[in-house]
Amino acid sequence: MTNANLYAHLRANFPADLNAVAVETDSGLHYTWSDLERASAMLANLLVSLQLPAGARIAVQVEKSVEAMMLYLATLRAGYVFLPLNTAYQSAEIEYFITNAEPAVVVCSSKNFGWVSKIAFTCGTQNVFTLNDDRTGSLLERAVHCLDQHRCASSQDDDLAAILYTSGTTGRSKGAMLSHGNMRSNAQMLKDYWGWQRGDVLIHALPIFHVHGLFVAIHGALINGSKMIWLNRFEPKAVIAQMPRATVFMGVPTLYVRMLAEPTLNKAVASKMRLFIAGSAPLLKETFEAWRSATGHTILERYGMSETVMLTSNPYSADPRYANQSERRAATVGFPLPGVSLRVCDEDGKALAVNEIGGIQVKGANVFAGYWRMPEKTQEEFTADGYFKTGDVGKIDERGYVHIVGRSKDLIISGGYNVYPAEIEGYINDLAGVAESALVGVPHPDFGEVGVALVIAKSGAALQPETIITALKSRLANFKIPKRCIVVPELPRNTMGKVQKNLLREKYQTLFAKS
Repeated sequence: MTNANLYAHLRANFPADLNAVAVETDSGLHYTWSDLERASAMLANLLVSLQLPAGARIAVQVEKSVEAMMLYLATLRAGYVFLPLNTAYQSAEIEYFITNAEPAVVVCSSKNFGWVSKIAFTCGTQNVFTLNDDRTGSLLERAVHCLDQHRCASSQDDDLAAILYTSGTTGRSKGAMLSHGNMRSNAQMLKDYWGWQRGDVLIHALPIFHVHGLFVAIHGALINGSKMIWLNRFEPKAVIAQMPRATVFMGVPTLYVRMLAEPTLNKAVASKMRLFIAGSAPLLKETFEAWRSATGHTILERYGMSETVMLTSNPYSADPRYANQSERRAATVGFPLPGVSLRVCDEDGKALAVNEIGGIQVKGANVFAGYWRMPEKTQEEFTADGYFKTGDVGKIDERGYVHIVGRSKDLIISGGYNVYPAEIEGYINDLAGVAESALVGVPHPDFGEVGVALVIAKSGAALQPETIITALKSRLANFKIPKRCIVVPELPRNTMGKVQKNLLREKYQTLFAKS
């Protein structure tokens, strides 16, 4: 039987000349395809030498670097499970993830070793290493003594390859379990659907702790044998400067907004680019049109989730399944990708007609098997006939394009990151003097959407919004911090006593509007 291991599939698509440059960094370093192969082998051999149990989780919270990508590839090829963690997560969040996932190995930045290792060792993790973005750390110091050849572990399609934590509306994060088959099938399909070509060069400016940067971007380049221009951090001038040497760019809407503000962005500098892709948050029609005017390119917007990788996409070229449709349309996420079955249903599970709004449900080889150690939640989120309830609300128009019109359970997507109000409200409500709080998402010209916290004080307490924000910053990732905190005397409620967040969103929707 052919090995279903994702790394084996990626490796099979490396170019014949392994001495060619695979990754060029913004600090002037060049990594060849041979470097990726040998270094990931050494890291894989280090993991194997630890005599980890089958299915061991490797939790990683480090700054972006090529070595961090190599660690991901090493985890795949050794047959273990990669668990990427946002670098903004603080102690309370990391403690939950480590307690829940019980990783056999934790890798963190040297600057965080003190508090991360304390949490890890207390939770029973045996191995804690450091890895920094300047090619230092105990992980590399140990790996340098390992052999640079490694036989890829044999995996089946449904073997677990990664766990991605996505916060729950109850405040309890859920670990989406993605298999080798989930990710391999999606990567291969996107290679074909997005027209990856020989000679393509990807500008990689995204973080690598979530689906967009780690899976969609990296898998896309590796499975096509394409060079990556690697930027450890997004900087608009730097990305624009690289466009004449590249062909593909992937980014969240916020990145496009920031590049549009740069005077160096024009049609000439983008003339050799083939494809600009946007996702992870809604792309405003204003940004869509402004980009086309400034560069002559039409952004391709797509839609995916941690639980499914990519689900839909505006077409790269004509899609023969939809009457030869080839238009990339603003305010839509395109068509269901080949191999993805997508339907819109009412609350009773009945499929809805064209242009009727309801819950989006999906099925396909890319859809995850369930949530880590949450069988009841997994069962709840799948229909009897195997469709996953995405929690997003949308419609399919008469031309087959999918529109996302809202999100269930008040999810906020800020700058491409998911923010679940219940989690933030829990922390606010624990603060001294707070009686109750409500977090709602409102439009923002840069981040697309941001959180606004409405807080009620306990009798006799005098709350200061700045103090609340400061308290949250010591406990939560920055992207979860509300952009504004407002102390209010009461919250609007319906007859059942439930806070009417729709009224709050309406009231504060122009809070960040441009004058």
